[in-house]
Amino acid sequence: MLRYTLKRLLSLLISLAVASLVIFVVIEVAPGDPASFMLGMNAQPETLAALRSELGLDVPKVQRYFAWVSGMLSGDFGTSYTYRTPVIDMISGRLWVSLPLALYALVLSSLIAFPAGIFAASRRGQAGDISVMGATQLGVAVPNFWFAMILVLVFAINLRWFAAGGFIGWNNGFWVGLHALTLPAIALALPQAAILARVMRSSLLDVLGEDFMRTARAKGLSERQALWRHGLRNALIPVLTIIGLQFSFLLAGSIIIEQVFYLPGLGRLVFQSISARDLIVVESIVMLLVFSVIMVNFLVDLAYAVVDPRLRSRT
Repeated sequence: MLRYTLKRLLSLLISLAVASLVIFVVIEVAPGDPASFMLGMNAQPETLAALRSELGLDVPKVQRYFAWVSGMLSGDFGTSYTYRTPVIDMISGRLWVSLPLALYALVLSSLIAFPAGIFAASRRGQAGDISVMGATQLGVAVPNFWFAMILVLVFAINLRWFAAGGFIGWNNGFWVGLHALTLPAIALALPQAAILARVMRSSLLDVLGEDFMRTARAKGLSERQALWRHGLRNALIPVLTIIGLQFSFLLAGSIIIEQVFYLPGLGRLVFQSISARDLIVVESIVMLLVFSVIMVNFLVDLAYAVVDPRLRSRT
C-alpha cells in the first residue's frame, strides 16, 4: 500500500508542475495588457511604463513564473492588479461559498443517484428501470442553468420558500447559510445525479452477471442479499471515479450557477477577473482549482486500493 501511495503521490507532483506551467503560459499569452486595460487606450507611455513596473509586469516572464510558483508554495498568491489586495484573501473569502456549495451539491447528487441506480439495476427491463432511465436521460439533456431558473420561478418567486439569489454569509448561522445555498446546490446536483445514477446502474448490471454473484445466489443468498453483500462494493470503482470528477466539476464549473443566483463564489471572481484582465487572480484561482482536481483524483486512487485489494498487490 505504501509503494502504491508513493507512486500516486509522485504522479500528483508531476501533474501539478506541468499544470502550473501550462496555466501560466496560456494566460500570459492571451491578448490584452492589464496595465493598458486599467489606464485606458489613451494613457501616456510613461504612465503605462510606471504602472507596469509597479505591477511587476516589466520583468521577464520566466522570472515571473518562478516568483509566482514560489509564492504559492509559501502561501503568497500575489496582489490583485485591480483591487490591490492579496489574492489569498480574495480567494479565501469566496472559497467559503464555492466549497460548501460543491460539497452540498455532491451530497445531494449522491443521495439521489445511489438509490435510483440500485433501484433501476435491481429491476432491469421493468417499469421502474425504464422510468428511472427516462428521468436520468432528461437530467443529462437539460442544462443546470435551466434547472436553476425553474427552481427560482417555482420556489423563490411563486412559493417564496427561498431567496432568489444572494448569500448573507455564515455569520448568521449554519442553517441560514445552508438554506441560501439549497436552490443552487439542487440546480448543480440534478444533472450530476442523472449521470451518477446511470453509471451506478451500468456498473451493478455488469457485476450482477459475474460468476461470483451466481455462486453467492447458489449458496442460498437472495437477490437482495447478494446485491448488498457482494455486488455493491464491487460496483463502486467506476462510481468513485465519477464522484471524484463530479466534485472537481462542481467546484470549478459553477460559474453560470453563481451568476444566476448572484453568489459571491470563485466562479464569479474568475469571471470578473477575466473581464478586468486581472491575470494574477485568474492564474491563482485556476491553479487552485487544478490542484483540487488532481488531489481529488489522488484520493480516489487511494479509495480504489481500499475497495479493490488487487490494485495494491499489483504494485
